[in-house]
Amino acid sequence: MAFVTSEELLATLVPIAVYWIYSGMYVMFESRFEKYKLHSKKEEEEKNLVSRKEVFKAVLCHQVMSIAINLFTYAVTREKDGEASPKKSLTLLLLAKQLVIAMVVIDTWSFFVHWYLHQNKFLYKHLHVPHHRLVVPYSFGGQYMHPIEGFLDTMGGTLAVLLSGMSPRIAMFFSSFTILKLVDDHCGMKLPGNPFYLFFNNNSAYHDVHHQLYGTKYNFSVYFDIWDRILGTYMPYSLEKRPDGGLEVRRADQEHKKD
Repeated sequence: MAFVTSEELLATLVPIAVYWIYSGMYVMFESRFEKYKLHSKKEEEEKNLVSRKEVFKAVLCHQVMSIAINLFTYAVTREKDGEASPKKSLTLLLLAKQLVIAMVVIDTWSFFVHWYLHQNKFLYKHLHVPHHRLVVPYSFGGQYMHPIEGFLDTMGGTLAVLLSGMSPRIAMFFSSFTILKLVDDHCGMKLPGNPFYLFFNNNSAYHDVHHQLYGTKYNFSVYFDIWDRILGTYMPYSLEKRPDGGLEVRRADQEHKKD
């Protein structure tokens, strides 16, 4: 039995390639998109507590760990199920069911892991603080995190694939979409016509609130804002133009001003 099949290898590596290609596009053109940026370059240099070089290296380490976990999971589950086990024919209904299940699993897993890392002072200090060194987030900083948090993050995606019953091929597309959203949520921009702003209330501005000091206990969600609204961690915001150019995210509910 092969340790890894070509489909499993693609399902593992393609999302990583998508991460760097998509985030690289933002980096390449960010100087031309100043008027769409949520923070200025000066703010990034003054507020961020880690260099882009350090973030780059940490993300690579995270992705190496993710590759190992995903390939091991594929090998174990394939051996358990048997390579000759019959495969269900994929219909549109089954595909839709798998996508919904996977999105709900990731949304729920990521929300409560993220939420608890903020609730527990010890875990926040020792595990989650690294990610919040990026007060002004940028595209390839989405996977910048402590290795243990990175393990938990990877397990959320793995559980989503396993519980939804996705094949490696479908998992490749789903994981790539998840990566696109992760990068976009951290890109620090609102580009015109961005589909994530059309279909998700949870977007780069929504997540930018969470990275600011006043919003660290709000806006935890990944895809939807359902859990934030249910648990009272939703903070509304507005987008306004800055006098010196660019955009500014302002919270709409001033009742949290002293938090």
